[in-house]
Amino acid sequence: MSDAHRTAPPSPAVPSPAPPAGGGLPVAAPSAGAGRPTGTSSGLERRLLAARAAAPGYPEVGATRDARLPAGYTHLRRRVHLGHGPEVLARAGRFVLGWGCQLGTGFAVHPYAPAEPGATVLLRLTLPRSRWPRLVIPCRVVWTVDEPDRIGFAYGTLPGHPECGEEAFLVSMDAAGEVWFEVIAFARLSAWYARLGRPVALLCQYLAIERYLTAVADAAAADTGGTGPASS
Repeated sequence: MSDAHRTAPPSPAVPSPAPPAGGGLPVAAPSAGAGRPTGTSSGLERRLLAARAAAPGYPEVGATRDARLPAGYTHLRRRVHLGHGPEVLARAGRFVLGWGCQLGTGFAVHPYAPAEPGATVLLRLTLPRSRWPRLVIPCRVVWTVDEPDRIGFAYGTLPGHPECGEEAFLVSMDAAGEVWFEVIAFARLSAWYARLGRPVALLCQYLAIERYLTAVADAAAADTGGTGPASS
């Protein structure tokens, strides 16, 4: 894996991401009344309750922490250089723990809160100019890390996810003070529609990873006026 070209470190003022407001994909919230949401929110809450009661559909929970990923899955490691120094690490780490990768890629996160171990969320996506229904993808945060040289988290798939496996989003600083963002994943297709359209599903996965990298790189470079570093 070759290192990407580097940009000047950004200044320290990129806020943590927040759920999209107005246009785009709003985060659904329960309606008022007797404590029960109605309509679309009611269906979303039912799916959230079902996801919270479910267990990950793979045995190697937490394996994205390890240097060696488990056999029997497609493995992926992609990274991008963000800058230099602990301020860049802290800023990018806040962005990642606040689901910045997903929000910056067009997903809505329900319920929205910074990533914490054991949290179950629904990632929701509507394809633009598409008649297909909104995708609702259940996930669970399986680990987080917030250390002087590493910040990030991983989530695992739950029943109803088109894939089976785990994905980690990690910002780290090496001994030279260079800051990197890396996506680490192991997965296999599980939903029938994903297996049926395997080439398209794999392309969508690749494009999603690229957009994750771009979202974090853009956030890290936002105050420098740069175009964002290349990935490797």
